Amino acid sequence: MKEKLLQLAEKHGTPLFIIDHDKIRKNYRLFKRHLPKVQAYYAVKANSNQEIIKTLFNEGASFDVASYNEFMQVYEYVRHFEEKQKDFYIWDRIIFSNTIKDIPTLRKIKKYKPLITYDNRDELLKIREHCGTAGLVLRLKVPDTGSQVEMSSKFGIEIADAYNLIRESFELGMTVEGLSFHVGSQCTNFDNYSSALQITSQIFNDSRQKGYPLKIVDIGGGFPVPYDSTVPKFEKLASTINSECKRLFPKDVELIAEPGRFMVATTAILISEIIGKARRDGKIFYHINDGVYHTFSGVVYDHWIPNFHAFRQGTKEVCAVVGPTCDSFDKISVSEYLPENLKIGDYLYTHNIGAYSIASSTKFNGFDGAKILHLNN
Repeated sequence: MKEKLLQLAEKHGTPLFIIDHDKIRKNYRLFKRHLPKVQAYYAVKANSNQEIIKTLFNEGASFDVASYNEFMQVYEYVRHFEEKQKDFYIWDRIIFSNTIKDIPTLRKIKKYKPLITYDNRDELLKIREHCGTAGLVLRLKVPDTGSQVEMSSKFGIEIADAYNLIRESFELGMTVEGLSFHVGSQCTNFDNYSSALQITSQIFNDSRQKGYPLKIVDIGGGFPVPYDSTVPKFEKLASTINSECKRLFPKDVELIAEPGRFMVATTAILISEIIGKARRDGKIFYHINDGVYHTFSGVVYDHWIPNFHAFRQGTKEVCAVVGPTCDSFDKISVSEYLPENLKIGDYLYTHNIGAYSIASSTKFNGFDGAKILHLNN
């Protein structure tokens, strides 16, 4: 593998972000094999590259979007293939899962009769006024202890308030199609899912008994990526979800999910180049041509722990790897175990960098982001 990566770096230059679409397909098929009754709505925010959307669409995925631009990015692509079909239905392909939408966005998506989430009364009133054609999914606040990125402090209605908001939604002429939750990104505490499904089932079944015909349960994302051997197996989680859903919900429930990281995290490798080397306070600093304002943004926004590997052999010591910008904040890692004999012009590679990386890359200091190379076997 190293030899091929070196060849690609020499051919295309660096930084080089390599996306393996065969791995994307494998991840999607793994998800469907173990959760066959759950429709996967890929969370576009994880990596919005259009080629990824194409690959997942061809596999049968639907899409979870968070903004008007993401909505249209997916809609225009899906429409090209499906609008001529009589059974084309936007809800089958897109859910707008950002619980807070601005008024211009609601006005623009009104004509598409979208499926959208909400989690409070003010949002309900706003949707009713500006996007009354929407079908609603109420997002619940659920436990997210132990997840890499927590969600409950910003999203989700308190459980005690959920039923009253469902009732008011119907009274105002809106239709609540279902319920959703998110246990937090990179969830390794599987009890979160069990608790969330139990909470959701109580509200779902109670609402049905009182005459409100909910039909969708969106179990969100958070499915664990095997960044290392300590991460519990997805297959174990899937078994728990399958058994709990069978026990807790009626047979006609429509189960959907919003996997993002799970689909793309392991599908990309970044090759960066050492552009400077200095020993500062006794520690070697390797300056590379990528950083936290670019492909390594996940270090800041995603609590992601970077990894670096060298092509050159040598005696290793604890080093710092820092980005190219003038900002002292642009430190990717200060504790990488790398050979001390690396030279300017040598390459490093980083794996499992497919999620929350190029999606939030900037142009800070005028530096361009990494070049993107698609491998499609």
